[in-house]
Amino acid sequence: MPAAMSRFDPTAPGARLPRLLPVILGMLAAFGPLAIDMYLPALPEMAASLGGDAAAAQQTVAAYFLGVASGQMLYGPLTDRFGRRGPLLAGVGLFVLASLACAAAAGMGQMVLLRFLQALGGCAGMVVARAVVRDLAHLADPVRLMGRLMLVMGLAPILAPLIGSILAAAFGWRAIFLALAGFGGLALLLVLLHLPETHAAAARIRRSPREVLADYAALAADRRFLAPALAGGGAMAGMFAYIAGSPAVFMGGYGLSAGGYAVLFGLNAAAVIGGSQLAGPLAQRLGRPQLFGRLILGMLGVALLQVGLLAAGGGLAAQFLCLFAFLGLLGMLLPLASAMALQPFPRLAGTASALLGTLQFGLGGVAGAVLGPLQDGSGQPLAWVLLACLVLSALAWLRR
Repeated sequence: MPAAMSRFDPTAPGARLPRLLPVILGMLAAFGPLAIDMYLPALPEMAASLGGDAAAAQQTVAAYFLGVASGQMLYGPLTDRFGRRGPLLAGVGLFVLASLACAAAAGMGQMVLLRFLQALGGCAGMVVARAVVRDLAHLADPVRLMGRLMLVMGLAPILAPLIGSILAAAFGWRAIFLALAGFGGLALLLVLLHLPETHAAAARIRRSPREVLADYAALAADRRFLAPALAGGGAMAGMFAYIAGSPAVFMGGYGLSAGGYAVLFGLNAAAVIGGSQLAGPLAQRLGRPQLFGRLILGMLGVALLQVGLLAAGGGLAAQFLCLFAFLGLLGMLLPLASAMALQPFPRLAGTASALLGTLQFGLGGVAGAVLGPLQDGSGQPLAWVLLACLVLSALAWLRR
């Protein structure tokens, strides 16, 4: 570890955030969006190359969601026990190796397994990014810091589909996974050189597997954690349904080209970024719980409008505008959900971050699984699943 990092003490008087911290954490948190969004425009080509159909290709997306949901439960306690850097380096290394193996996959069954392993590695970055924000909450407003992180990671879903479509057109779909391996290698290098350990040895806790399970159970029963985690997770499940279902809706149902889909996807991702930058100032002005409740009601209203417009014959424009509004509000909600769920649990930041991520991706996997058989290209099934996710969010928040 470089000397500058070895001297970093987040508890020391006058300590400041490392200069590259938002960039590095943004890259780590971007593993998920990149690994999902970059290959979406190439799904039909990949399925044909590996001897599968659209349903089989959809399984590779579901496998990634499952890997992220399950892997985070492992990394959370590990980072609380051994610090953030060690488990992170192991996870990022696995992501790089699995990405290289995906590029060489010979069949759809093999690809599904490799995507699960890729997710197991990549989710380490997602857990650590949130935990580090909690570790350093005394140095900066966590909502603002999470918003800066989302600004960096938000570039991923804007650029990923476009980069993926360009790579697939020029070199074939396998080049997408080689690019993911290169991105993971760069992140690994930056972590090695510039990311300090933020979880001091004195604050680490040694727990048996039974105690870890007890911690998870205690968090799941604590309304301070559960209300924002479930409410935010339900809204994020709506986003995952959009991610999983949008290729079939926009390219299959509305006839967009891969390039046109990439542009539309990027515009929606820009809405998430814009919303994330408003979260901190609005939370300071209105208060976190008050803003959180208003955002959930706003998203629920947008989902109801979307269902109504599509039922009345609305087409591509109605679908896009409603999704754009939903994702802009979601961009404001997610930094709040993370900060509110983790703030009361400084000693269990890694474990709480892991459970938060597992809830989000687990609900996202369920939403995607429900949406898959309902897809008819019209966009209405996506609208109804999105509405169901936001009803869950509203109920979770109202029962806090």
